Amino acid sequence: MLKEAMFYEKLEDHRVRCMLCPHHCIIKPGHQGICRSRVNEDGQLIASNYAQIASLALDPIEKKPLYHFYPGKAILSAGTFGCNLSCTFCQNHLLAHGNPATYAVEPQQLLELAEKSRANASIGVAFTYNEPIIWYEYIMDTAVLLKEKDLKVVLVTNGYIEAEPLNQLLPCVDAMNIDVKAFTEGFYKKLCKAGLKQVMETVEQAAQHCHVELTSLIIPGENDDLNDINEMAKWIAGIDPYIPLHLSRYHPAYKLDREATPSGTLEQARQIAREYLKYVFVGNLAGPDNNTYCSECEALLIKRDAYYTETIALDQGHCASCGREIKYIVT
Repeated sequence: MLKEAMFYEKLEDHRVRCMLCPHHCIIKPGHQGICRSRVNEDGQLIASNYAQIASLALDPIEKKPLYHFYPGKAILSAGTFGCNLSCTFCQNHLLAHGNPATYAVEPQQLLELAEKSRANASIGVAFTYNEPIIWYEYIMDTAVLLKEKDLKVVLVTNGYIEAEPLNQLLPCVDAMNIDVKAFTEGFYKKLCKAGLKQVMETVEQAAQHCHVELTSLIIPGENDDLNDINEMAKWIAGIDPYIPLHLSRYHPAYKLDREATPSGTLEQARQIAREYLKYVFVGNLAGPDNNTYCSECEALLIKRDAYYTETIALDQGHCASCGREIKYIVT
């Protein structure tokens, strides 16, 4: 179905300016924006990806990754095509920058699938795989239905969105994993064709409204400077030191050819980040201890082995060992 996009203004000669993300694409009739999902049809901006699903699966919540949001549960995960960033290292480029086959799933249909998934310990729907921000209208329509049935709404996003659409979206969202791809504007400009400042603003705003975890893919020679990681961790701690940070190992993908991130680099980055943050995890690498411990008595709270998760010593939001209230773990 055709769905008029939100957040745009009409210009002369049937052009439009999209205001969903900071790119502010000016789009001529018959053309599309950077994200490839918003198309000018005779002076009207159309969300061409509305209700078009390219990937649908039931995933462990830890795969998003979300380690402190209903640990051990599953979530129905849906994605479409397109992205508003142009990352040369994209780890999911077939959906973000390719032309995958899609099929129609209206909001009511996705709600019904989510309700059926409850039988498999699913808590709701995660909009993921490609960039959900550019699926804005579909997410808004579906989220209203999901919330009515007490199902959770999760976004796995690059955070590159304008303040007004973000503010309208946040009341419908329960959790976000936001990708902070680096902590320099130069990296974003060179490798993503975007900006860091807007992503930082999204993190700061989202953390006031919903559960937030952050991910940073560490790429050798590009964003692995330990001083930058130190500054990123310090900034996160200024928002809330209990926000989990996932440092993820890079593997060669798409247009960027680099060696996989050395395990030693990730461990150094983790040690530095832990000087400011209570919870720092390492992803895409076997071996690191990714359990969650009490920040007071260091008792084992949540045990993890890949995507297997077991709650050990959490008692109604408190450490069963010392009684401390455990902040930022939603169960």
